[in-house]
Amino acid sequence: MADPHAHDRLIAALGAGLAPVRRLRPPWLRTLGWLCVVAAIAGVLVGRYGTAPMLARWAGAPDLGWAGLGAALTAISAAWASFALGVPGRSTAWAWLPLPPALLWIGASGLGCLRVWVAPATQVASLPQAGDCLVFIVGFSLPLSALLIVLLRRACPLRPVLTAVLVGLASAAASASLLEICHAFDAAATDLLLHALAVALVVGANAALGGRLLSAHMRVVGRAG
Repeated sequence: MADPHAHDRLIAALGAGLAPVRRLRPPWLRTLGWLCVVAAIAGVLVGRYGTAPMLARWAGAPDLGWAGLGAALTAISAAWASFALGVPGRSTAWAWLPLPPALLWIGASGLGCLRVWVAPATQVASLPQAGDCLVFIVGFSLPLSALLIVLLRRACPLRPVLTAVLVGLASAAASASLLEICHAFDAAATDLLLHALAVALVVGANAALGGRLLSAHMRVVGRAG
């Protein structure tokens, strides 16, 4: 006859070696934590350059202000979407969250090329100067991307490459919005093309490297399970 307590003993044996798992904070709260780091960097830049030149540029050429707002909102929504996709069961529809602000960012940036006047306190960037903007965006995106990847590795993103793309978009958009604080150049075609190249480099690098890191973490979790 089967032992009626066998199932109870099996359940007890299986549960004896389980370690408690700390519950993840909600995606919006983890996004807020990452944004605090971005805000700290912004504070340092404002302390160095002030806000007067930036506000003067925006007042003289509102498209620059709208582009900066679009970049900031893209960073927020892309980071939020990446954390949301790190929660098993969340819909891939979260990946569309950054689309509206990204369209604002791209559209306002493109409109700046159609102006016939140069924004106040700016000049048209030469190729080396535009290259400095590329270095700024890529340079600040690296630590911001690394921080997001570290935070996401505690989660369980079932779509690691898509999540990594959102990480890259969030980091590049945050870096572009930080650049607004010290960006003394108008929205010329050369400058905007190098900005787009910087964003593409950051997103591509995250898709390749960040996706691998998150995939490796998923394999480790799967073996542990």
